[in-house]
Amino acid sequence: MFSLPIVSQSLIGILDAGQDPPAPPASPPQAIVILSGDQAEIRVGDTVSYRPGPLTLEREQAGAALARQTHLPVLVTGGKIHPWSPPLADVMAASMQADFGVPVRWREVDSKDTWANATGSTAILQAAGIHSVFLVTHAWHMQRSLVAFRRAGMQAAASPVPFDSKPRLLASEFVPAVHAWVESYWSMHELIGWAWYAIRP
Repeated sequence: MFSLPIVSQSLIGILDAGQDPPAPPASPPQAIVILSGDQAEIRVGDTVSYRPGPLTLEREQAGAALARQTHLPVLVTGGKIHPWSPPLADVMAASMQADFGVPVRWREVDSKDTWANATGSTAILQAAGIHSVFLVTHAWHMQRSLVAFRRAGMQAAASPVPFDSKPRLLASEFVPAVHAWVESYWSMHELIGWAWYAIRP
């Protein structure tokens, strides 16, 4: 069932429907926080390099557009995926400058998950006198991210990567597809995360 686009897109729709209504924070955002998602390891002979993965690149693209529009400083957040790889925030910062022409002012490099993204980023930003941010991540990841940042003490306004397509009653939507497996994976990950965040102290 999870391999069917009609199922995976319905799950994504549940996450999108759970979004808080758009509302400005009590204070105007003073910075932009871009959450990491994934990383690509590229090997050419004996040379290994690291690039943002597809999810992270989509978030960078949305964050760069917002930065050009608002002229606000940018923080990227993400620690090491593997002990031998660089922090994802460092990879993102290099990509933001090289691929989008947007400099990064702060890097949070120690986090392993969304909750740690929030606590680490909040500590850095509050030390710089910042208490309100635009938060950039995928729409299906936004609700859990907002909970984490608000629990950490940061006012956060959602600035999601555009919503995923809604289910369509086409014959192709009932044929197994690889992308549906991926969407179902992330959807179940988020739904379980919602449950955990609802009870964690």
